[in-house]
Amino acid sequence: MAGKLVKIIAPIAVIAVSAGAFALLQASRPEPEKNEEGPRPTTVYTAPVIQENTALEVITQGEVRSRTAIDLMSQVGGRIVAVSDEFVEGGRIEPGVTLVQIDDTDYQLALSQAQARLAEAELGVQQALADQDVARKQLRNQKDVSDLALKKPQVAQANAVRAAARAGLEQAKVDLQRTRVTLPFRGRFASTNVHIGQFIAPGTVIGKVFGTDSVDVRLPLNNAQLASLGLPIGYVADEGAGLPVRFTAQVAGQHHTWHGTLVRLDAAVDPNTRMLYALAEIEEPYASGVSDKGMPMAVGLYVEAHIGGRDMVDATIIPANALRAGDKVFLVNEDGVLEIRDVDVAHASRERVVVSAGLNSGERVIVSAIRNPIQGMALATSEEG
Repeated sequence: MAGKLVKIIAPIAVIAVSAGAFALLQASRPEPEKNEEGPRPTTVYTAPVIQENTALEVITQGEVRSRTAIDLMSQVGGRIVAVSDEFVEGGRIEPGVTLVQIDDTDYQLALSQAQARLAEAELGVQQALADQDVARKQLRNQKDVSDLALKKPQVAQANAVRAAARAGLEQAKVDLQRTRVTLPFRGRFASTNVHIGQFIAPGTVIGKVFGTDSVDVRLPLNNAQLASLGLPIGYVADEGAGLPVRFTAQVAGQHHTWHGTLVRLDAAVDPNTRMLYALAEIEEPYASGVSDKGMPMAVGLYVEAHIGGRDMVDATIIPANALRAGDKVFLVNEDGVLEIRDVDVAHASRERVVVSAGLNSGERVIVSAIRNPIQGMALATSEEG
């Protein structure tokens, strides 16, 4: 019995000794030093608010489209006997150059027949005039002679037949000329629909073409962008005038730049998008108007447009990354604490923001991110860079 009691008491004694040793260590542990300086201020990067004269720039996007884009149709029917070497997708079109030749045998015969009919009609007029002269002499002593007796209707009929024959001859010449399909402008083929040896009817679409003398870009503008341009709705530039536009795009792995002109604004706001559209044009996009690296401004290309807007005197400017959601900015005031302020934005771009009210020159705005910003929180500043 005594042995069992010893076995029970021994573990209890060990536990008691361990607890006493732990309490002794806790009592002798040195007290931690108390921080009496308070929380450390958050470090932010700042940039100064500056005032200077500046020219506003509006950035928007649009698709290049040809000013002239048509379905090329045949005006006469027949079998195609020849096509130009450029009658392929992307082929060049020059004014007056034959693109498709239609068999003109029937039209040559029609021209010969029309010439014969005109010669016959000319003879008819001469015969009618001779008959009229004879009748006038025979009836010169008679009174109340009818026009029919004097051959006047016959002469009029002969003249009408001759006029119809002349018109028929002109039509035959036009039809013969139309067997050579040409265009009056320079352009390119977007697609071709017929082949040599194929019979086509009048009105057949031979292909789709677009002009290359100039291209247009239709650019959407919101209300703020319209204000930055300083132009009225319905604006039309004078001849040789307009706002300069710089176009950029990535093509074939390279950055390209083209130059054009904004020539007009729509006279109405789009009711679906609430946007107003501007029209910019580029002359000779496949020739003298190519990019700085020689790339044409191709139809269908999507480009970014940088439009030179109005000039502003003593504009208040801050970096773009200083503007926060809801048109707010964070500043470090004279006491070194955060101040959250509302501003009026006159113009914004990717690099900078023009503020019309809410800031003064020389103040410092915060350009770095702040986690959980609170008005009045302590800040330590460092200049951006």
